[in-house]
Amino acid sequence: EWQERCADGGTTGRRVFARVSPEDKLALIERFQRDGAVVAMIGDGVNDAPALVKADIGVAMGLRGTEVAREAADMVLLDDRFETIVKAAREGRVIFDNIRRFSVYLLSCNLAEVLVVALAIVVGLPLPLLPLQILFLNLVTDVFPAFALAAGEGEGDVLDRPPRPPREPIITRGLWRIMAAYAAAIALSTMAAQFVALHWLGLSPAAARTVSFLTIAFAQLWHVFNMRTPGSSVLRNAVTTNRLIWSALLLCAVLLVGAVTVPALADTLGTATIGVGGWALVMLASALPLLAGQLWLVISKGRTAIHRSESGNPQ
Repeated sequence: EWQERCADGGTTGRRVFARVSPEDKLALIERFQRDGAVVAMIGDGVNDAPALVKADIGVAMGLRGTEVAREAADMVLLDDRFETIVKAAREGRVIFDNIRRFSVYLLSCNLAEVLVVALAIVVGLPLPLLPLQILFLNLVTDVFPAFALAAGEGEGDVLDRPPRPPREPIITRGLWRIMAAYAAAIALSTMAAQFVALHWLGLSPAAARTVSFLTIAFAQLWHVFNMRTPGSSVLRNAVTTNRLIWSALLLCAVLLVGAVTVPALADTLGTATIGVGGWALVMLASALPLLAGQLWLVISKGRTAIHRSESGNPQ
């Protein structure tokens, strides 16, 4: 009887079932899951354990719940308050989004470094980066902004989104393509800056290499703003409202300027003076990947967002 009633609108929230057996709870969960829903189960007793395990998210009461229920659940409410579920769900989504942003940012930056060296060898340009310079990039321009992204507080509409498929990976196929595009943009702008420094500005090979080093470094710093959610405000979003991001950018910018102006550090990294023209070229070339990324974020309108699923939108 309850199966007929469930088929007649139960999945839309218009039916309430009371005093159901453990078997019926399992059947209800399976029915919702077959319809593509992500199911949460809240319970506190021993007889709730099978349903807590079967559900996508099992929630047990921490104060009055049994030990069996707590062991079977994915989430335990220490205060037994339903409001805590909402807070926990939001925090979980924010953490997942931050991990995804962290991964996309770091992988695209590291791929750009690989590409710029490989492409320079293929086209016959001088080596754009020295080994110590690559190490400096990995320890400075990659790490601090990435850590700041991982500590973000999330978007305001994080709970308004449909849940993602439980088996969806952190890096989807679409995000791999996006990372490759970001890396290519950074690498091409770096190579273009080195070419202009050598053939138009007439800088020495060491100074031209310094231009390419600073270009990719600052491009990676500005690239952090491409981690915002498509459709969000350009000026106010999860990245720009993160105070740690601005602190990380300031720290990295100071270190990069020191890599050229501090004699001991410049000698270690093999950098040279590049003059006003060189610095202008660095700022212009490093901003091109950011402009390209922001243009894509406007055009895409969230088709492959950091937080969106590519496997459908389960309700």
